[in-house]
Amino acid sequence: MSEAEPHPQSSCPGLTRASTAVRAVGAGVDGRVKPGHDGRRGLIAFRLLSALAVTLILAIIGFVGWVYSLGPLPLDEARQVSTTIVDRNGKLLRAYAMADGRWRLPVDAKANVDPTYLKLLLAYEDQRFYAHDGIDPLALGRAALQLGTRGHIVSGGSTISMQLARLMEPRRQRSLYAKLRQMVRAIEIERTLSKEQILDLYLALAPYGGNLEGIRAASIGYLGKEPKRLSLAEAALLVALPQSPETRRLDRHPEAARKARDRVLDRMVEENVVSADDAKLAKAVPVPKLRKPMPILAPHASDTALSTVKDKPVIKLTLDANLQKVLEPLARDRAIALGPNISVGIIVVDNESGDVLARVGSADYFDESRAGQVDMTRAIRSPGSTLKPFIYGLAFEDGFVHPESLIDDRPVRFGSYAPENFDMTFQGTVPVRKALQLSLNVPAIVLLDRVGSSRLASRLRQAGGNLVLPKDEAPGLAMGLGGVGVTLQDLAQLYAGFARLGTTKPLREIMADKDDRETLRLLDPVAAWQVGNVLLGTPPPENAAHNRIAFKTGTSYGYRDAWSVGFDGRMTIGVWVGRPDGAPVPGLIGRVAAAPILFEAFARTGKTLAPLPKPPRGTLVASNAKLPLPLKRFRPVGELVRTGREQALHIQFPLNGSRIDVDRSGGPESAAMPVKVAGGVLPMTVMVNGTALGEIDGRRQRLIDPPGPGFARLTVIDATGAADTVVIRIQ
Repeated sequence: MSEAEPHPQSSCPGLTRASTAVRAVGAGVDGRVKPGHDGRRGLIAFRLLSALAVTLILAIIGFVGWVYSLGPLPLDEARQVSTTIVDRNGKLLRAYAMADGRWRLPVDAKANVDPTYLKLLLAYEDQRFYAHDGIDPLALGRAALQLGTRGHIVSGGSTISMQLARLMEPRRQRSLYAKLRQMVRAIEIERTLSKEQILDLYLALAPYGGNLEGIRAASIGYLGKEPKRLSLAEAALLVALPQSPETRRLDRHPEAARKARDRVLDRMVEENVVSADDAKLAKAVPVPKLRKPMPILAPHASDTALSTVKDKPVIKLTLDANLQKVLEPLARDRAIALGPNISVGIIVVDNESGDVLARVGSADYFDESRAGQVDMTRAIRSPGSTLKPFIYGLAFEDGFVHPESLIDDRPVRFGSYAPENFDMTFQGTVPVRKALQLSLNVPAIVLLDRVGSSRLASRLRQAGGNLVLPKDEAPGLAMGLGGVGVTLQDLAQLYAGFARLGTTKPLREIMADKDDRETLRLLDPVAAWQVGNVLLGTPPPENAAHNRIAFKTGTSYGYRDAWSVGFDGRMTIGVWVGRPDGAPVPGLIGRVAAAPILFEAFARTGKTLAPLPKPPRGTLVASNAKLPLPLKRFRPVGELVRTGREQALHIQFPLNGSRIDVDRSGGPESAAMPVKVAGGVLPMTVMVNGTALGEIDGRRQRLIDPPGPGFARLTVIDATGAADTVVIRIQ
């Protein structure tokens, strides 16, 4: 068939031509079918998409791997701060620099930072801080637009979270990689911490030049105060400094800092955060040009707390910063006035709680000539006459003497020991009250001989007074005049027991979540009140008010230590004056050197003196004329003269150490307890815990109303002053 002839099966020439055309398009020279133009393009697109997908997957895998390679957020390191010591109200007493010398103080933005500063900070650095998740695209776009239109950086695009990431992982170079890393870390930070935690951490890490980090360190170091209350000028200054901390350091480049502060104010005016008038006034305020020292209040207490409490960034003490602040200058000024090398220690104790409210360990912590870093409130020194009130307290408790009893102040000898008064004179017969107020030595030693030195030492130790005796030496009569060692803080604890009516509480200086201190026994309530009442009448220093403070002074042997300890109904204050090296200071007397400091310390507390407690139930308040015969005059046991064949006084019932079961169900009569004695000279007086309950009848017996449950001291005194005492337990 020739090419010109029609296909034998085709009856339609048009269809034949169309088929021929299709074959011509779809066949190659070899007659095989080839893909068309659209097919080739689809295949190419498919291959490109596949390559892109693979590349994207690989990029994602690589990015995820890179993110994991960054490791966890270095939060532990970022949270390391300077150890700070704060008072009972959270006020800063002292801070300690970190190991590398940086000052970085913990921050609680809500509690410790001025709202004005926070408003300026967020408006200037991160306007949508509480809305974004670490990255603010609007801020990035705004920063790029401002850079393009103005030719310089007007505002940064970094959020506070991104800046915190940079502070946690510092990088010197600025690069796209560093910025990407900050963005990733910012997202991690947002997912790990709350907004409040992020802000607090940023405010603790922000650089302010030199070794100052964080808003608190900067505010204290540059402005001399906490950032809790800031002026507009101060707030704007603290916002500006972290942008370029070294070139804007106030102690080196104050003019650059001022210009940066003013730019912050201008920006705040543009964004209607502050008014133009307020900004103008703030610009007129000069910037500080010197760094201020970090506060060092209560340095001795702070050092002790730091060595006691480990791994705690904030240590809270029971001290009152305001009280500490006024007492430290008092100690320094008085020490300077008293002479070279003299130091002063002061401690203030809250009677009810036993909390230490102030502790001045020395006249000047940094004065080496006065051994300033030695805490004299904890130093063991001779107490002089300051232990005498406890001797009288035990005598009152035993019931053989009363504040209005008469006692002889005359020469007396105990073996080879013959006590003398400070002025080498004797007063003759005086009331016991006056003997204590004048601090007469002989009556105190006579009473101590009756009470017992070992018993006094044991009772004081029981109440928290750690007495230190010379090695291998037992308590003796000399301890009544200072022949023993004690610390000022222990004396203050013991004296607070008078105001607490006979109980003491171990002193506390470091706040704890749980207070498990136990109350300790010092004296019976009546005896404690009687001592406080007597000390209230002690003649005060010159120009001081009478009958306002119950106090006692003391001077150790050789004029080495001068003491004064006093109390009102609210607090007890102890004062020590002397040389830390123990050298004598001629003329150093407690009444002259220490007592005026005590009264001035009470005045500087800023509080009205609180009255002492009222006399407890059963207290015998009477003049000497109305006292029972045995209490009218104290006679030492060695002076008892017997002319007949009478037997010595002896309590037959109850027996010493016995346990008495009292049945109170039938009323007072059924609960009455008999007291029977043998010997002695009538009339005889029965006393329970220092309270007179009446006289023994002719049959040498009497029914008494027993005290409440617990231990009770029952004493019978006859007409000659002879006495017998038993201790019983009432159940």
